[in-house]
Amino acid sequence: MESTQLRVFAAVARSGSITGAAESLHTVQSNVTMHIRALEDELGVRLLHRHRRGVSLTHAGEQLLPYAVKSQGVLDEARQAVLGRDRSPMGVLRVGTLETTAAIRLPQIVAQFGAKHPEVDLSLVTGTTGALSKEVLAYRLEGAFVAGPALDPALVEEKVFVEELVVLTSPKIRDLRELSKTRDEVKILVFREGCSYRTRLERILQEKGVRKIKVMEFGTLDGILGCAAAGLGITMLPKALLRTAQDRSKVGVHRLAPSEARVETIFIRRRDGFVGPALAAFMEFARQFRSGDAPRAVHPRNGNGRARS
Repeated sequence: MESTQLRVFAAVARSGSITGAAESLHTVQSNVTMHIRALEDELGVRLLHRHRRGVSLTHAGEQLLPYAVKSQGVLDEARQAVLGRDRSPMGVLRVGTLETTAAIRLPQIVAQFGAKHPEVDLSLVTGTTGALSKEVLAYRLEGAFVAGPALDPALVEEKVFVEELVVLTSPKIRDLRELSKTRDEVKILVFREGCSYRTRLERILQEKGVRKIKVMEFGTLDGILGCAAAGLGITMLPKALLRTAQDRSKVGVHRLAPSEARVETIFIRRRDGFVGPALAAFMEFARQFRSGDAPRAVHPRNGNGRARS
């Protein structure tokens, strides 16, 4: 097996298609197909199921993927060793994050990380805790910021931030107990399936006597906040999202008991995953912000660290 073949195979597994892998590797589809076929011929097994939607891994492909990912990590580390440990980390880094964490915690971290490490191509992918956990388990993300705790034994977690959750409603609602008096369904506004706050909010409402609950799923934070302010439903989000008095005046803000309000944001990665220089440097930035000892602002060198969502 050649390192190039394993790199191509890992790219196909991450993207779920030959086309996506070719785009990420900046090559043509025929080149990707050639490397995959050569690898399958050498091993004597099929690694991919090919279908209309793209490709998926066979059992043999699933067995090979962790080794393909590790091999790329070892090669990156070897390159770093040869070039010098004092050299800035480089390469692609794919990190997942809750949309709320992206809005509250990551802007300063990403900006300063990009300034200090411009050779790292940082991609941020937003999603729910459930969806991001699946992406990490499938090796499509190096790690992700999600709501704790991590429930899969294949994942390791590190506590990074602590948030206070509040319930947001229309300003007309003064007390959450008012919701138990309505005969209509109480609509809760949440992110897509896998939203970590959904079960907690449903339990709180049931404890306050609400029996009819309808779930409305949204893809954006702005959509949830706008609909809550307009009285179309209620939601639960970190209090830190409401930065100003003007923000708080647009919605009704209901604080909760500490046991219900406290939520830990953790960083998860695969237990058998490889922690390369780029990921290690990024996590060091997150730890410094967690401890309150945030890195000082630095001026960018030539090049740009990029973050996409």
